[in-house]
Amino acid sequence: MLKDLATIFVASAIINNFVFSRYLGLCIFFGVSKKMETAVGMSMTFTAVMVISAALSWLVYNLLMLPMHLGFLKIVVFIGIVAGFVQGADTVLKKVNPALYHKLGIYLMLITTNCIILAVPVINADEKYNFLQSITLGLGSGAGFSLALVIMASIREKLELANIPKPFQGMPIAFIVTGLIALAFLGFSGLIAV
Repeated sequence: MLKDLATIFVASAIINNFVFSRYLGLCIFFGVSKKMETAVGMSMTFTAVMVISAALSWLVYNLLMLPMHLGFLKIVVFIGIVAGFVQGADTVLKKVNPALYHKLGIYLMLITTNCIILAVPVINADEKYNFLQSITLGLGSGAGFSLALVIMASIREKLELANIPKPFQGMPIAFIVTGLIALAFLGFSGLIAV
């Protein structure tokens, strides 16, 4: 059991990293990876939302929707669960850390419909993961997204000081760097069969 959980965690964090292997969540990835402070704040918020929404979605799906034969509504219900939870996280973050709340701006609300946040409960439902496996997938995916944000933020902070040709400044160099990091992450593919 512990080996299965470790496999799910490592596979979702590194091997099947949503940003570098599946190319999901790029809007937030490029939006908040300019500065390390916002990247770390978004990483913590994103991981917490992902783990809790994975747990809530699993409970609702397995305890309510499946017994009532409403599995076909899973995406709509998962969006509702995530939206409700993100609204709560938005309110808490505004009270606890207003500076980070203003730095994250619109990207905080984009978590609601982010494809990574929605992918985790859908994968959990499709793979028929149990509760612990669902939480592990959420935690591993959050860790993988956090890793991607921190790597990219550290590189983009260094690129601000670099002498980059005018046509490559800004987003073009960010796309090039992301592609190179994605190539490096492809080296992990095939390590664990999930």
